[in-house]
Parts: sequence; C-alpha cells; structure tokens
Amino acid sequence: MSLAPFTWRDGERVVRFGRGALASAPELIGPGPYALLTTPRGVAAAPALAAGAAAVHEVPPGRVDEVSAGMRAAVRGPLLVALGGGRVIDVAKALAAADPPRRVAALPTTLSAAEMTATHRLPAGAGGAARVRPAVVLNDPALSASQPEPGLAASAANALGHAAEAPLTPRANPVATLAAGRAAELLLAGFDGPEPNRDALALGALPAGYAMDSTGYGLHHVLSQTLARHAGVGHGPANAAMLPHAAGALAERFPEAAGLDAIAAGAARLASRAGAERLRDLGVARAALPSLAAAAAERTELANTPPAASAAELQRLYEAAW
Repeated sequence: MSLAPFTWRDGERVVRFGRGALASAPELIGPGPYALLTTPRGVAAAPALAAGAAAVHEVPPGRVDEVSAGMRAAVRGPLLVALGGGRVIDVAKALAAADPPRRVAALPTTLSAAEMTATHRLPAGAGGAARVRPAVVLNDPALSASQPEPGLAASAANALGHAAEAPLTPRANPVATLAAGRAAELLLAGFDGPEPNRDALALGALPAGYAMDSTGYGLHHVLSQTLARHAGVGHGPANAAMLPHAAGALAERFPEAAGLDAIAAGAARLASRAGAERLRDLGVARAALPSLAAAAAERTELANTPPAASAAELQRLYEAAW
C-alpha cells in the first residue's frame, strides 16, 4: 500500500512524507552548506546527500550525551543534516542545542520518530541548553522503513510505545490522543500480514512521535531506555521486549483507557518478529535485573505514569520480560 504524499507546515518546521520524498531534500534543506551526520547505511541509501555535504561525520555507537560531546569540536556550520536512526538524529539535536543558533534537518532511516521531537540528551558540559527539534523533517518510507524485518519490527515497537503512553501522561490532550490512536492503528496494521506494510509503518511513526513530543513519556520508555543505557541492549529490541509487559502495567493504572489490550497483543507479535521476546535472549543476565530496576527508579519521568512505579514494580516487570 502506498500512501498519498503530503507536506505539513507545523509552526517553525516543515514535514514532508511520501515515497520519493528524498528527491526533495535539496529544496527543503536549502542552498547553503551543511554538515551531514550519518552512518554507512545512511550514506549507501542516499549517496547524493553525502556528495552535497560540506562535511560528512559518521556517528559512532554509544550514548548520545557522550557521542555528541566527542563530536562537538569537529562538527561545524549552522545547518546539521541528520540521516539515520534515533541515535544519529538525537546527536544532531544535541549538537544544535549545545552551540546555537543551528538548524537541524532530519531524514530518518528507522521508525524512532526522533525527528518529530525535542526530546534528547545534551552533550556532557552543555547542561541547561534549550532542547531542539528539527526544523525540516523528510520522511521517505523507502528510507524510514528500510530496515530488515527484525530491526523494523523492533523499531515499530518503539513507535508503538510512544502511541501507548502519550494519552496517559499528565500532559495528555485531545489532539495528541487522536494522533496516538491513529498511529497505533497504522503501526499494528503494518505487521498484520506476512510482509510488512512499510508505508503504513512509516506514516504511523510520525503521529506517534508527534504525540509523545506533546505529552512526554513515562513507565514504558523508562524501562526500555534503562536497558539501552545500562545493559547495552539496542533501543528497538529493548522496546520490543518490554512493551507487552509495560502495556499490561498501563492497563492496570488506566482501566478506562482504550486500545491497551490490542497494543499489548500487537506488541507481543512485534517482539516475536523482532527476535526480542525475552530479555535473556538480548544478553541481559538475570542477576542484573535488581540494579537495572534501581537505575530506572531514579528516573523522574516515572511520575508521568501515576502512580510512579517503585523499584520493586520495575523489577517485577523486568522479571516478567526476562
């Protein structure tokens, strides 16, 4: 299924979606020089974008705050173009925040929806800087939904987690809730058949990210991000492993919330297709679960899913996923 392309002017940013949208990158980015932040997979997918850059910087694996701090001296210029997944885009946002004024243009190669948010860590030493969201978002399903199926399913679980949590935080609002509901429908439909519906997945990630940016995140993303930061689990697989269990915890807190049972069931299917059904299969030792729960319990974002989970509840959820 191919979905109709569109251009959405949302305040200070412009969002373009659709097959072939990559060809409009020069128009949206503008004529000035830009620094490209990317990965080898990104360069291979969009070589013309790399060829037109004043400088190309490969974003290494690692934590966003540490990676951006290490790249800060080398990355120059007022326009940063991020071609990659959530880590690449978050590093570009972190660098723009640390040394303003800078604009970020984001071309996602995963469903992380980092391109839709001002949520990111800051480089070490840049505390207090205002967060940045990309001024240009170019979502071409040929790029954003281009991962092989296991990685795509894990990335879809991350986006589905945004849609699950957005209607339930204290900052929830009707617009974000509507966006999250439609996002969940698209993301669940994207893996209904034997082959992924990549256009539906790409489009679903956009409103999911929009909703999360509006309302913030809570329990599920704290669980997943703690695994990524402290246990070395990939962000997508961490989301895939935890969402079936986190959705159940959300349903207990918000029994009136619609759609959580469908999200939990759909998340279990995504975890299976991602090869991320159990934390033990992702390299997490059972002995590490108490320390992971303790680290997660320190996160202030838990208050966005009232009542805030205790370390004991967090450990029970990790145990259930192990």
